[in-house]
Amino acid sequence: MAVRKATSLLDGSRNGELPETFWYTAKRRLLGPPMINADLRDQRLSKKLALGVLSPDGISSSAYGTEEILIELVKVFGVTAFTLLLPMTGAILFVMLLVVLSYREVVTVYTRAGGSYVVARENFGPRIAQVAAVALLIDYVVTVAVQVAAGTAAVASALPAIGNYVTPISVGIILLMCYGNLRGLKEAGRFFALPTYLFSGAIILMIAVGLIRAGLGDLPQQDIHQLHGIYKFGTGSGILSAVAVFTLLRGFANGGSSLTGIEAVSNAVSAFKPPEGLNARRVLVLEGLILGTLVAGISLLARLTHATPYTSGYPTVIAQEANLVFGHAGHFMFFVVQAATALILYTGGNTSFNGFPFLTSFVAEDSFLPRWLLKRGQRLVFSNGIIVLTVLSATLIAVVGANVNALVPFYAIGVFTAFSMAGFGMAKYHVTHKEQGWRHKLVINFSAGVLTAIVVVIFAVVKFTEGAWLVVLIFPVGVFSLIRLNREYRSEAQVLQNIGVRRASGVAPNQPNYSRRVVIVFVDDFDLSTVAALRYAKSLRPTTVRAVHFVIDTAQAERLRAAWLPDRNVSLELIDCPDRRLTRAAADLVSHEAEMPGTQVTAILPRRSFSPLLGRFLHDRTADKIAGVVSRVPNAAATIIPFDVQNRVRILAERQAARDGHTPVAVIPAPGPPADALTSVQQDLQAAVAAATPREEKIEPLPGAGGYDRPIPPPGMAPIGSLHQPGKAVVEGRVRVVEIRSVERNSVLACEISDSTGDLTALFYGRSRIPGLMCGSRVRLRGPVGIKHGAPVMVNPAYELIVPHSGGKSPAGDE
Repeated sequence: MAVRKATSLLDGSRNGELPETFWYTAKRRLLGPPMINADLRDQRLSKKLALGVLSPDGISSSAYGTEEILIELVKVFGVTAFTLLLPMTGAILFVMLLVVLSYREVVTVYTRAGGSYVVARENFGPRIAQVAAVALLIDYVVTVAVQVAAGTAAVASALPAIGNYVTPISVGIILLMCYGNLRGLKEAGRFFALPTYLFSGAIILMIAVGLIRAGLGDLPQQDIHQLHGIYKFGTGSGILSAVAVFTLLRGFANGGSSLTGIEAVSNAVSAFKPPEGLNARRVLVLEGLILGTLVAGISLLARLTHATPYTSGYPTVIAQEANLVFGHAGHFMFFVVQAATALILYTGGNTSFNGFPFLTSFVAEDSFLPRWLLKRGQRLVFSNGIIVLTVLSATLIAVVGANVNALVPFYAIGVFTAFSMAGFGMAKYHVTHKEQGWRHKLVINFSAGVLTAIVVVIFAVVKFTEGAWLVVLIFPVGVFSLIRLNREYRSEAQVLQNIGVRRASGVAPNQPNYSRRVVIVFVDDFDLSTVAALRYAKSLRPTTVRAVHFVIDTAQAERLRAAWLPDRNVSLELIDCPDRRLTRAAADLVSHEAEMPGTQVTAILPRRSFSPLLGRFLHDRTADKIAGVVSRVPNAAATIIPFDVQNRVRILAERQAARDGHTPVAVIPAPGPPADALTSVQQDLQAAVAAATPREEKIEPLPGAGGYDRPIPPPGMAPIGSLHQPGKAVVEGRVRVVEIRSVERNSVLACEISDSTGDLTALFYGRSRIPGLMCGSRVRLRGPVGIKHGAPVMVNPAYELIVPHSGGKSPAGDE
């Protein structure tokens, strides 16, 4: 079993190596050079950076929470809505307090990222946890759309001329966020952290100035009857009438959007620097204090100034407050507030770009989402999760439009469901573990769970016809889909783990002993791909090799027979296929061979590899279809031999250019009859085959190219490249290859150590594992050096593991 550290061998500047692909080159230029796995530990957030990166979603929701409450209240209560605004804000802040207190326990107990999903999974099981997973996935997608739409409204408040372009601008901002996050958490985090502090400072200053002016009696108040484009004011209604109660519930549901984003810290606990739980708890509390202050202050200023929501979404309530508070003399501050508001709302969507990929990776790790969401990309971020979030959120804005009030009905159900799952899950945790002080924690978490569940019901009812019905429908469908996907993964794992279970129990799997091995090469045409398949078939050393062509077109079959080189050791069989069902004919042929006792059949299928788009357009991938059918035949297997057509076209073009010019080209003659006995076409084919055939040479160590780090030997250490004679030496390098070899009934751990001058092999007899000695780790070896095949070798050397970034060493082993 060998494990190799991936190195960038595709560097066209190095002789004999493959050139970089166009897409990799473009990705490297856009995202920067790939980061090695050892850098992952460095991509962590300090408390200051975490507050800026993970809090914008929660803090920025204060920019539209008050406005969303007023949209519902003014349509029924008229001017009285400004009086009802403060009690409504107080109720929402009470819910926020319970949620913050509940999530303080979440980040303390569950220091691994995942938030309410992890809480639900650990306390209710993985299936019920999918309710929280779907809730959070919906919340993150809608969060990006709402935050960006609100940010564009803030820009339009300062620059009304862009009002007709808010939707394309919003989509463009989402794409910019995607690009920033694909470059990596640390780089994106520093950029997205600044608006949090700028917005908080600007709004607190606005609140302070507004309250001072109100205390001096100098704060102006708008005459709503002189405003145009605002929501139509109602004439008022009895506070206890059915219409009034329903309107209050709608206002409360809209105002619940002020609480979205609080859970973001718990969904990225693992992104904090140690101690993760304590740092996350402090950031969460500070975020709650800032959010509560801003929501209360903005609502109070709206009450004092009669800032009123517009049907177009701009100017926003905050824009009107800033204009009234700072007046004409402070017009500069008006633009500062709008710029800060737009920036934090835009970057508030970045919280989802941090939380969504982490969440999908955990759900995928539990086998409830596709496993490609576990893959880290060029810059050590979950690139696939970032791209999925970008596509979904941009599509939502493109369909619904960049209007916050139109997006809110999709919003709060997901986030409050997650709040509820976290509250009930922590309540069960406290009942189960009964840790110190568990009773008052139980009261807090259970109350938070009940209250947020009530909010979910309220929101689903009062916003059902405005879009909440879609979220209500998606929930059961999404949960069922995740569970169904998990069932498929579990069934696959059960089949694949049968052999492993038998080995673990000490029962060796039955190894079939075939007395007859037949290899069938399916031939469509005689070209280089067929030659490569025949060469591979012979390398298997079978009992019999057959080359088979199914005749669909007699003219093509005749051309193939004529082109079959006379020196072929394998005769060509032409089998009639009148109904043109190639897959059925192949299955019948293989089944007939495999029916004979003690026979194992391998079907070899040449496949010409083209560019993905052009290849799918030009070819029907018959080899894949035949392989799928043959693989179901007992005692049979199918092997596809890919052949890179584009690379061979390049080789032939170079040879043709060399033939037309006067540049000599060395051709290794292929075995066969004399050249004068072959046609010119066959000679060209032989030359191309020879060019495509590698020489039998000693395998050289992999070069340390690209992102692989070959350290420079420190003072006092012998450069590996200088070890040409047996003797004793002390070397230091990085482990590049780890391989476990079986020697009779013993095992040998073989490690390839590299520095900037060369490679050395260290053999540890009787060992199959050394803790800490793995690909990428740095090690110092001391002991005798031997030379084997021209390369230095150490047997059972003393070793010291070099601790990264500290210059220290781990305990050494003396083998």
